[in-house]
Amino acid sequence: MEKKETKIPLPKMNLDDLFSTQEERDNANLEKVVEVKLTDITDFPNHPFKVKDDDEMDKMRQSVEQYGVVHPILVRPTKDGKYEMISGHRRKRASELANKETIPCIVRNLSDDEATIIMVDSNMQREEILPSEKAFAYKMKLDALNHQGKRNDLTCGQVGHKLENNKSRDIIAENSEDSARQIQRFIRLTELIPELLEMVDDKKIAFNPAVEISYLDEDNQYALLDCIEYSDATPSHAQAIVMKKLFQSGELDADKIDDILSEEKPNQKQKIKFDNDRIRNVLPKNIEEPKIEDFVVKAIEHYSKYLRQREMGAR
Repeated sequence: MEKKETKIPLPKMNLDDLFSTQEERDNANLEKVVEVKLTDITDFPNHPFKVKDDDEMDKMRQSVEQYGVVHPILVRPTKDGKYEMISGHRRKRASELANKETIPCIVRNLSDDEATIIMVDSNMQREEILPSEKAFAYKMKLDALNHQGKRNDLTCGQVGHKLENNKSRDIIAENSEDSARQIQRFIRLTELIPELLEMVDDKKIAFNPAVEISYLDEDNQYALLDCIEYSDATPSHAQAIVMKKLFQSGELDADKIDDILSEEKPNQKQKIKFDNDRIRNVLPKNIEEPKIEDFVVKAIEHYSKYLRQREMGAR
């Protein structure tokens, strides 16, 4: 009787699997740190966090020159064979300033939404974050969560729960120092024209009135900007609320904005104004604009001291 051969199906394996150990295959599934050319890494699209060449950056440059980049940056591969930055823009910039050619990276395959969430969360750990940075970062994360449509390991772990705007804000608030309501208010700042948003970053316009102003349309915001520059005054919270109400009722225009800003605020300090041309005519010709105030103050202090000495000598 002829014996039938029993064929045992073998698992599908590629050549690398056949000539590698289980440990090697396990390690292949782990994230590795690899050196990547700086020129092969592009910035994250619409990255909301500013990277400044300031004193802190110079300290980081010196550290990179001496020790290299200690903590690898996080990137994801792109279709053209290069990489997109997720976390580590400042370390990358410091490496560029230190004339490094490569930087240690963790390469991770991420979807657009996953990349956005990680980018925002990692940068929110900074000590100082501008209102505009928070505003656009929160908006990007909110959009990513809503776009995902379902909770996953990056949000909450209960699969199948449909996300809504208010639920997404609650999720963001869980890992933030800001409440869901405050996150919503920060996101409102993204509706400001760039010039007004810059004034918020520079602390020329307070946060609360800025939120109310964000409800005005672009034309009225530019009318407000003109009035601010002309009157050298910014709106209080109460004035901003009045503007918002007038706009919502269709009654706001440039004249009304001017009238509102012209109202004296209860805590408003009287400002001393000078004729710029008159001041310039008595200043040294080579003095730089930023140093004018210091020069004038020192001149007044010197003159006041002279007057006191002359008064004491006359006694």
